[in-house]
Order: sequence, then structure tokens, then C-alpha cells
Amino acid sequence: MRINWDMLGMSASIACAIHCAVLPLFLTALPLFGWEILHNPWFEGGMIALAGVVGASALRHGYKRHHRRSTPAMLFGAGFACLVLKEVFHTFHVALLIPAIVLIVGAHYLNLRYTSPKAA
Repeated sequence: MRINWDMLGMSASIACAIHCAVLPLFLTALPLFGWEILHNPWFEGGMIALAGVVGASALRHGYKRHHRRSTPAMLFGAGFACLVLKEVFHTFHVALLIPAIVLIVGAHYLNLRYTSPKAA
């Protein structure tokens, strides 16, 4: 059984988008029960680190074994930078989150296209 790292990366990016969009609406009652996960810097940092590890693994595999094109890595780097910056500049959270998602999913999509035999 082979792991399609790009599909895993796109899935992780979409899960991150759902987390960022739905979780605040769904889990606003958690502080009533003593759970504070929404603005937990450790949780957010862990999600960003997970996205970085999965994304870098997928792009590294595609680059080394298939296409040797740097465009997916550049898109991913820009998207990942937006993810990190949204944690630093909370005022621009949504303005940085949207391009982060688009760039990261786009990087995985492009990497997947470059690794398919039809793209060669």
C-alpha cells in the first residue's frame, strides 16, 4: 500500500481550513466546561507543524523522484509563511488564512499534476 503524500497534504490543508472556519463556531461552549482549545497556542502551533511536515514530505518526494520543479515548493513556502504570520498578526487572521489555504492546496495540486505520467 502506497501513501499519496499530495492527497494527504491536500486533505490536511482542507482539514485545517475546516478547523479554522468551523471549530470556533462549533466549540464556543468549551470554556464553559473548562476546556480552552480555540486560542491555545500549543494546539495552533501543532496544527501548523503538522501541515509543514506533511507538506514538506509530499513536495520533497515529488521533487526528488518525479519532476525537479521548484514551483510547488515556492507556493507551499508562501502559504506556510502566511500560516505562521496569521499566528503573529492576529488582526489579519482571515486575510492571511485564505491565501495560506489557496497556496498550500495549489502547491499540492501542482505537485500531484507534475508527478502524474500525463504531465510529463
